[in-house]
Amino acid sequence: MKSTRQLHDLGQSLWLDNITRTLLDDGTLARYIVDYSVTGLTSNPSIFDAAIGGGDAYDAAIHAKTQAGLAGEALFSELALEDLRRAADLFRPVFDATDQTDGWVSMEISPLLAADTAGSIAAARRIHDQAQRANLFVKIPGTPQGLPAIEEAIFLGIPINVTLLFSCAHYQAAAEAYLRGIERRLAAGLDLRVGSVASLFISRWDVAGNPQLLTELQHKLGIAVARQTYRAYRELLASSRWQKLASAGARPQRLLWASTGTKDPSAPDTLYVSALAAPDTIDTIPEKTLHAFADHGRLQGVMPADGGDAEAVLSQIASAGVDVQALAAKLQQDGALSFVKSWQQLLQRIAEKSGALAPDRAPSTARQHPIDLPAGNAPCQI
Repeated sequence: MKSTRQLHDLGQSLWLDNITRTLLDDGTLARYIVDYSVTGLTSNPSIFDAAIGGGDAYDAAIHAKTQAGLAGEALFSELALEDLRRAADLFRPVFDATDQTDGWVSMEISPLLAADTAGSIAAARRIHDQAQRANLFVKIPGTPQGLPAIEEAIFLGIPINVTLLFSCAHYQAAAEAYLRGIERRLAAGLDLRVGSVASLFISRWDVAGNPQLLTELQHKLGIAVARQTYRAYRELLASSRWQKLASAGARPQRLLWASTGTKDPSAPDTLYVSALAAPDTIDTIPEKTLHAFADHGRLQGVMPADGGDAEAVLSQIASAGVDVQALAAKLQQDGALSFVKSWQQLLQRIAEKSGALAPDRAPSTARQHPIDLPAGNAPCQI
């Protein structure tokens, strides 16, 4: 049995952390579904920037949409949703067979809205309405300003992928926003079946922390944070608060591992995928890592529901001089700024292609908005 199938059978969903028009056109994504048990995918501005800039697959569509009068964010949204609708349709059988638990795709709101609650809500509604697919998540960052937008979107019945979470405390804040949204729907007599996932980023912890740590503690920080968060996740699902909502028909907000490709060439290329095997979770895997795990990946047991050695490892890392709480806030801030940069590059690339393909039209350029994010949430209490 393939290792990817083993993960699927233990209750973990494998989602591709990539989308390109070529993957759809040449049947590669369809093959991943059959061969590697892939049951969903995620996208972000960096992924679309690479996809659109990596060749001419989008040129005809950019030309047609430019001629139709679209530019900037509106043109990009149409391009992205064309791909995501096709992907959502490929995953629709999984979505239906799992009673809407699996088989999702994701589309991110503009990263320029990371500090704009009202703008995030409006963008989420617009993408949800425009997508016209039941199995499409709208991604909203779990920043302090994003949390009320997440609550309101859930209340409005918009499926949400909470992105840019880096710590157990970040996860708990996202879970609280989801619970409040569902509880408001319960009070209003609305359908409680609103999908959501909470995306915790893993490998960036070790990229930031390794330079400050001795060899024996390197590549352990991200996994320890994941284990600590998994414990909080299991405890929430066992809580009376959640059980009340579940008995009324609500669905769990699933915990999703993001950024699971190994960025250090000295570390095993399947390090995080093996370590993050856990029931009732999702692992979004970069394409290169998916191939590596299918080829030579091995399971190393299942993540302990009680967090295992997470607290001991985090204590050692703190003693070595790494302020985990401060680093979580910095990683979230840096992640938001990185997506802004990719977004601006993406819109500039589209504008340049629009101008080259239709020189009689003046291309639109990306708007410049500063991002001002407050400090992160309080330390995780579990």
